[in-house]
Amino acid sequence: MINEEMVRNKLYDKFIKPTHTKKNFIGIEIEIPIINLDKKAVDFEIVHQITQKFQKHYSEFKTDGIDYDGNVFALKNPNNDDIMCYDCSYNNIEFAMGREKDLFAINDRFSDYYAFTKEAFEEHNHTLTGMGINPYRKYNMCTPIPSERYLMLYHHLKSFKDYKNLHMYFHDYPEYGMFSSASQVQLDVCKYDLVKTINIFSKIEPIKALLFSNSVLLDENKNVTCFRDALWEYSTHGVNPHNIGMYDVDFKNLNDFQSYLESLNIYCVMRDGAYINFPSMNLLDYFSHESVRGEVYSNGEYKQIDVKPSINDIEYLRPFKFINLTFRGTVEFRSICTQPISDSMSVAAFHLGLKEKLDDLDELMSGDTSIYQKGFTATELRKLLIQDEIPSFIDKKEICKLCYDVVDLAATGLKERGIGEEVFLNPLYGRVKNHTNPGKNIISVMHNNGSIETIINEYGKLTNNI
Repeated sequence: MINEEMVRNKLYDKFIKPTHTKKNFIGIEIEIPIINLDKKAVDFEIVHQITQKFQKHYSEFKTDGIDYDGNVFALKNPNNDDIMCYDCSYNNIEFAMGREKDLFAINDRFSDYYAFTKEAFEEHNHTLTGMGINPYRKYNMCTPIPSERYLMLYHHLKSFKDYKNLHMYFHDYPEYGMFSSASQVQLDVCKYDLVKTINIFSKIEPIKALLFSNSVLLDENKNVTCFRDALWEYSTHGVNPHNIGMYDVDFKNLNDFQSYLESLNIYCVMRDGAYINFPSMNLLDYFSHESVRGEVYSNGEYKQIDVKPSINDIEYLRPFKFINLTFRGTVEFRSICTQPISDSMSVAAFHLGLKEKLDDLDELMSGDTSIYQKGFTATELRKLLIQDEIPSFIDKKEICKLCYDVVDLAATGLKERGIGEEVFLNPLYGRVKNHTNPGKNIISVMHNNGSIETIINEYGKLTNNI
């Protein structure tokens, strides 16, 4: 039988031990909606043609994933670890950039890949745009990539109807991974800064909502600037609220953080190259069982199967926190929507600059009274600040100053790196000055009977003011 000490030691080896080596790299993943301008479903045959065209043009990219139908869904450059792939479905393209020391190298390669791919799609009256929810989602086919991982993931999300006695609301969008897009950043973190990094960055999630929200669910929830938050929270990923969203606790030390890891849920493992789904359950509870009844995909259908827990199953522990500690010794920031393409590097620049000024950021947020010290948690504040209108109890001038001070602190951190990366923060200064963000702009255009096609075009432009 696997005991709690064994689980704790394995969690340490998987999550904490990789932070022992001090590094300072940056990794970026940008998911981007694909849009058929004919207002029809994205043509997957065109997607596959463009994948082949991309690989032919960038010959250093090698096939890294083939679906059950024989189509390539992932390409990887072994020289720099850049990946071009499709996320959840062929409606969503992703550029995962290999780790680098500076943002300019990442930006140059991303811009090149994006420009080539967008031009290729536009030859077929499709396009790409920088939005957190696909504005043409209602036209698309909601089918996952036929691969082990994505079939498992969709099966898990569709299983919400099986949770009969759970006092929780589930939304009706189990396919949300096929129409929502994020901009994620991974930064190396050392063991001694880990707890401080998570604690302090958690405090600015409400500010990030104001600066970066860009996920408007058109025709349904038009006054929410970041509906992505609800898509995660009210899905089967949120059966255990510790697996998603924010922490809402200040960790005292690494032991305290490890206890939080033990409180997470697990919902899948692999055996013989196949994923096995089972009802989401606490990690320690899972390891207390002799066997767990799950389902495995085989020959086009799901079959029941019993799985015996193995300590190595911690490999398949997949929380989706706003701030995740990964197996790579990195902190992954996951709460930001895909940005207008010209502003793509602002996300990484923001986090990278603030990581250099953790103590100053802590002092700034600890003394704040514009949003804090009013009886609300950080989670509650974020939920309020993803609304189109700022609540009346918050002074708009005060919160504007707080946003400016946070962005300015990020700029200071980047200036101290001496590379010039602070230029990537310019879009954020504009947003603070104009009291807006990309999601609010979408809502404003729609309220004034504007065209969503205007937004699609504008947010898809790759402009370079550097």
